Order: sequence, then C-alpha cells, then structure tokens
Amino acid sequence: MIFGRSERGKPPVEPVTLKILVAGGFGVGKTTLVGAVSEIKPLRTEEVLTEAGRPIDDTSGVEGKHTTTVAMDFGRITLREDLVLYLFGTPGQDRFWFLWDELATGSLGAVVLADTRRLEDCFAAVDYFERRSIPFVVGVNCFEGAARYPADDVRQALDIDPAVPVVICDARDRESVKEVLIGVVQHAMAHAADRRQTVTT
Repeated sequence: MIFGRSERGKPPVEPVTLKILVAGGFGVGKTTLVGAVSEIKPLRTEEVLTEAGRPIDDTSGVEGKHTTTVAMDFGRITLREDLVLYLFGTPGQDRFWFLWDELATGSLGAVVLADTRRLEDCFAAVDYFERRSIPFVVGVNCFEGAARYPADDVRQALDIDPAVPVVICDARDRESVKEVLIGVVQHAMAHAADRRQTVTT
C-alpha cells in the first residue's frame, strides 16, 4: 500500500506516524543516518563552516568536516504499511541547542549517536533525554579506523541505565539504521508500558 491506495478488496490503511529525534555530538553522523534510511529526499539545513565560526565550533577529531546542520535534518521511513517514522536530526553544536526543545515536542523517542573516539560529545544529548524522560537508544556509529568496543563497555563509559539499549551501527547503511530505529520504537513502547504500570499500581 502507498498512502491512500490499498490492494484490491482491502480497505485503505491509515498509517500511524511517529516522530523520532536523531541527536549526538558535532560530526557524529546524524545527517548521514537520516539520509541513509529516508525514503524521500531528506531536507537538510547545512551551511559551510567558516573561519568566523572556528573559535566557537570544536572541529577536533572531525577536521575533514566542512558543513554543519544549523536547524535540522528531516526524513521519512515506512517500517510497515501502518507505521511511518518521521526523523528529525538535531544540530550538534551548542549554539543551536535552543532548537532542541521545539524539535523534541511530541517525539516518541530518540537515537543518540556516539563516536567512540569522542564519546564525551554525546554526554549532553544523553543528559537532555534523561532529564526529560524521553526514551532513547544509543547507536555507536562505527567509523573506519576507530577502535571497536563491546556495547557494555560503552554503556559503562556513558553511565546510562541498564534498560537503555546500546547498539553498534553503521550510519551509512540503510539496514543497520533501520534496526536502530526499530529498537527505538520497541524501547519507547516498553518505556510507556512501564510508566502506565507505575501509575496504576
């Protein structure tokens, strides 16, 4: 089925749409992740890094990066005919953090992308979602030449709750990203069920 059309004899299915944030540090692969999985041409708000921004933007570890997201990335993926995810990639630099609250409104959950070479860059995103009780999954983006660590080691380094999934992924690979997004949906549903149970007991 493609939005509004269905197979002959079957009633049209109205898909459930869910909003997922993709967050993390500067240059961690958020724009790449959204682009790898989106079934539409992603909306990107990238600008070229300039000399004027050099004192503000920390490019250590990502010296080859020449552009930055200044508002958001946007993409869409249909997981099933009745389930569509809208992806919003957040800007990674501190000076654009005022946009986060707006982007987070109405979100089901989030992916926090992490780079093991600069793990501290995702601390702020982890803290943001923890403080707002927004369920999230940590996706460890595997960069070429970076050391590989077991998920449990990353969890310990980030000091996150044992219930938060940590998955190894490749932000360039559609199937890998799809698995991360399915993990977000499953984790968010489990999180919602736990909260409902807490309220009723």
